Amino acid sequence: MFDSGFIQVKHLVKYFPVYSTGVLAKKQVGQVHAVDDITFNINKQETFALVGESGCGKTTTARLILNLIAPTSGEVIVDGENIFEKFNSSNKEEKLKIRRKMQMVFQNPYGSLDPRMTVSDIISEPFVIHGHLEKEKRSERVYELLKLVGLEEYHAERYPHEFSGGQRQRICIARALAVEPEFIVADEPVSSLDVSIRAQILNLMGDLQKNMGLTYLYISHDLSSVRQISQRVGVMYLGEIVELADTDELFDNPLHPYTQALIESVPIPDPKVKNIKARLKGEVPSPITPPAGCRFNPRCSKATGECSLKRPELKLVGKGHYLACT
Repeated sequence: MFDSGFIQVKHLVKYFPVYSTGVLAKKQVGQVHAVDDITFNINKQETFALVGESGCGKTTTARLILNLIAPTSGEVIVDGENIFEKFNSSNKEEKLKIRRKMQMVFQNPYGSLDPRMTVSDIISEPFVIHGHLEKEKRSERVYELLKLVGLEEYHAERYPHEFSGGQRQRICIARALAVEPEFIVADEPVSSLDVSIRAQILNLMGDLQKNMGLTYLYISHDLSSVRQISQRVGVMYLGEIVELADTDELFDNPLHPYTQALIESVPIPDPKVKNIKARLKGEVPSPITPPAGCRFNPRCSKATGECSLKRPELKLVGKGHYLACT
């Protein structure tokens, strides 16, 4: 399953240790099951989306794929290369080569830009680190990247605080494009923006993908933007993928009770239509002590005795449609 694709994530696991607050010595008393044995793939020039509640492991998964944090176990294969093995090696050139191939647009454009640097310095920094562009050509390339994301040349000499939220996110995208990547992680890139600006950023990402052949991992709570921009969607709950399918198939035919609840909770912009929301009982369980069996079973209205005994595997139930439910 998922043995092909530009990005292959295989049995990826990340546990964060929990320590007691001792006076003289700290002792590990548990583990946060942030990402717990997930497997999926992302095809070339595809937008794959991960959705789910806060704390389900979406951003941790993205950071693991980019090796911004070390995994507990598992593999990430990028274009046929095991990136964890590459980063564990001492070859700096190999590490930089992988970094150039994969970039990230962070959620908060206010916090991901250095306020002491001009836009020109911010976008030029990757040129200095990777050394793939001659010094005399860097200014011209900065201007090209600014125009590419819808900004002007004179913006290069300004500082981040002089821009709106949408403009700052465009700067973040320009910085990610500076090393000519093939794969970009967009971690909720429009969550802090106005609705009208969201559409502009999503359209920009779509245009860049068509013109530059980019592959995206798109992370979001906003299911409407997910449906607009993505070709496939994975639904995460408490560190696991519970459903994965083509976008239209997932939205038109959701099979997992959690996916159904997410979709039914999306507001309908029509005052004459009463939106009957699926009401999930209880709170999200602690990732330190996740429930036995299916992790959604304490909140699921369709749960049976078997659900608390056996952990369901992600299985193919239709064309490109995978489900983890008993």
